Amino acid sequence: MSAHNSNDAASRRHRQQQRRLSLARNAPGPLPVHAFAWFMSALLLAACAARPPANTFDRPVTHALPASEPTPLATALAPPEAAHPGQSGFRVLSDGAEALQTRIALARSATRTLDMQYYIAEEDTTGKLLLGAALYAADHGVRVRMLVDDLNFKDIDRVMAALNSHDKIEIRVFNPFGSAQTSFYQRSRNFFTQVGAFTRRMHNKAMIADNQIAIVGGRNLGDEYFSASPTLQFRDIDVLAAGPITADISASFDAYWNDSNAYPLRALNKQKFDPHDLDEMRDELRAHWRKNADPYNAKPLNATPLAAQIASNELQLVWAPAEFKVDSPDKMKLPADQYKSPPMQRLVELMHDSQREFLITSPYFVPHQAGIDALGALVQRGVSVKVLTNSLAATDAVAVQAGYSPYRVPLLERGVQLYEFRPTQGIEAPEAGLFGSQSKASLHAKTYVIDRQILVIGSMNLDPRSAHLNTELALVIHSAPLADQVAHLFDQATSPGVSYHVTLATPAELAVLRYSATPQTKLVWTDEENGRIHRYNLDPGAGFYRNALTGLFLLLPVDEQL
Repeated sequence: MSAHNSNDAASRRHRQQQRRLSLARNAPGPLPVHAFAWFMSALLLAACAARPPANTFDRPVTHALPASEPTPLATALAPPEAAHPGQSGFRVLSDGAEALQTRIALARSATRTLDMQYYIAEEDTTGKLLLGAALYAADHGVRVRMLVDDLNFKDIDRVMAALNSHDKIEIRVFNPFGSAQTSFYQRSRNFFTQVGAFTRRMHNKAMIADNQIAIVGGRNLGDEYFSASPTLQFRDIDVLAAGPITADISASFDAYWNDSNAYPLRALNKQKFDPHDLDEMRDELRAHWRKNADPYNAKPLNATPLAAQIASNELQLVWAPAEFKVDSPDKMKLPADQYKSPPMQRLVELMHDSQREFLITSPYFVPHQAGIDALGALVQRGVSVKVLTNSLAATDAVAVQAGYSPYRVPLLERGVQLYEFRPTQGIEAPEAGLFGSQSKASLHAKTYVIDRQILVIGSMNLDPRSAHLNTELALVIHSAPLADQVAHLFDQATSPGVSYHVTLATPAELAVLRYSATPQTKLVWTDEENGRIHRYNLDPGAGFYRNALTGLFLLLPVDEQL
């Protein structure tokens, strides 16, 4: 996925890095032979100079708050937990503003601990609102731990660096690649000598308060995930989880937090802060909140604390049995063929058990022949299989689209139904939720619905990267109401005003193409706008550049990296 998962803005940054490297290699004037030899020797020597394990730094081992500790959240959850033994409470978050508001409310609800684990954590408008909420919690005595993957972390992230000087806040960087480097040479050296580490990323996304309530799903921290970007809106889904399942999510966070690949930010970041600087940052974030909380819909609609909402059943949690499946941090260190991903394995088991319907929402979808055979076998025994992924025009990772495109015809020939998300919707905007935006839209949700009885939701795509390279997590919720709710979102998202329906061209359509100047294709894309049906013979709305780039990626041997 061009290090995309999450898919995400990371792929754009990676492509920019590659373009910079290409420009450097093709700069005017020949590079003297001896200079080139010196440069390559330096790279090879640097390859031997591995960073010491994180546990060699001053980095205390810490753990989640015991679930039995008395907190307002624990007290509020005790009665519904007793009424639903062996179950946990859930609420689907399909709207970007609601997802932001709920995270703010979660940070405010913490009285002892607040843990955050993200693939991407931007210091943009909503990012600062959330970091301000974390600082507010720390100022009230809450221990805050934040774990961020390194691929999207920059040394210039001054807000997190300042917060890290708070005695109640610690930030760690997972699988460092370039956090401590600022020069082109150093970053380039890492790219060439540590490409294995570069392509393996922590893609997990979780936020946990007092080991009682968590939010997991597809969203990173950034404006485009919370309906706050004027140019790009990622359509995503999270779920709020409360009760016993939270202990499993916290245990996973602890495993990553204390892993030898989680480095303290102070060992990597060059910036130094004293208490005066932290005070200035506190004032800055307070001013940022006063200016942006209302315009960006960050204030929780219900000002009542979460504990009180739970006690009065205002949060409307759906209680159901659930499983939490997560990759071990060891996935980063083991050869791909020696590791079996628990989230992926469980999804495959549930897929094989489906009897009527299997709904796949995966923005980055590269099934390979094994996936085609498995999905085709489901169709053959009467299961309706529908896939929603990004169109070439909507995706933020063109390389992944190149990996997916060769499998469209074989999937359709096996009876799988394909839908590709459009970058814009018609004049009649769909109802608020997963796809209600007037900005350019890109699908980012990762959900799987089995027979409208079981919902699988998390950070995992159906592609080789999620299976073999990145670490992932997934909640498996055995709840017909929640599964039906997400299936309803799927039905809306695959309507002709929101997504293209991709089908095989008929013999008559192929005959017409043979006698026209239109490039030959076996596919037809259909959508609807302003009540009119449109049919296309090439990836619609993508333009020459994206089509040409897709063709280029098809020639490269990068299938397993997508």
